[in-house]
Amino acid sequence: MQRFEGYRALVTGAGSGIGAAVARRLAAEGAAVLVTDVDADRAEEVAAGISADGGTAAGFGCDVSEPESVASAVGAVVERFGGLDTLVNNAYAGNPETVLLEDSREDEWLGAFDVTLHGAYRCCRAAMPHLAAAGGRGAIVNIGSVNGEQDFGGHAYSAAKAALAGLTRTLAVDSAERGVRVNLVAPGTVDTPSWKGRPQALVRAAGHYPLGRVGRPEDIAAAVAFLASADAGWITGVTLPVDGGVLIGNLAMRRDLGPDRD
Repeated sequence: MQRFEGYRALVTGAGSGIGAAVARRLAAEGAAVLVTDVDADRAEEVAAGISADGGTAAGFGCDVSEPESVASAVGAVVERFGGLDTLVNNAYAGNPETVLLEDSREDEWLGAFDVTLHGAYRCCRAAMPHLAAAGGRGAIVNIGSVNGEQDFGGHAYSAAKAALAGLTRTLAVDSAERGVRVNLVAPGTVDTPSWKGRPQALVRAAGHYPLGRVGRPEDIAAAVAFLASADAGWITGVTLPVDGGVLIGNLAMRRDLGPDRD
């Protein structure tokens, strides 16, 4: 299915994990994708893989904590592909693990917000005129987290993701008359390179998910593609959990309190 034939997309933090999967999914459905990452080499590698598979993509180094870098990335997608229809804000910073608040460092707190929230703000601000000129198909999809909806640890990470959900709602209303939809996907635990070296943690995490496994980057990419497409043309301002059911119940408590099962 080529839902994005003729679309132009920019994906941040797309050098690996969820961002890379999103870039590949959009390209597989016909979009021309600017793959951006703070590590330009990784962005180029992902873009080269998309091109090798027959898609249209280019890599670009972008540090979303720098307004000039964001402006350059938006300018690059418009110049290279002729416009911008889809923005996916995936770049983030912050450790989802919790430390005692008094042991946390202020620079880490501010850094989490500067990339996760302020970076998305910078990208939306730079991209909005182009998205508004996209003839009603402009869409922003922000990548949040279940941490922004419920306690799973990580003070700065969770607070920044919750704030991103708030920005999603206000921007959705503000941009609706300009033909731009804004939504957020909230993943649960996803097997990405951020979990490298901790395979047993993912095994333990899987036991808390009603669907019996942690997520794959492709699970999130599928949801992003839906929200960015015309199939979601009457959806804006929502937070879509893609979380294996973890937000709807406490599986560990259910098992502890329920009847014994052989």
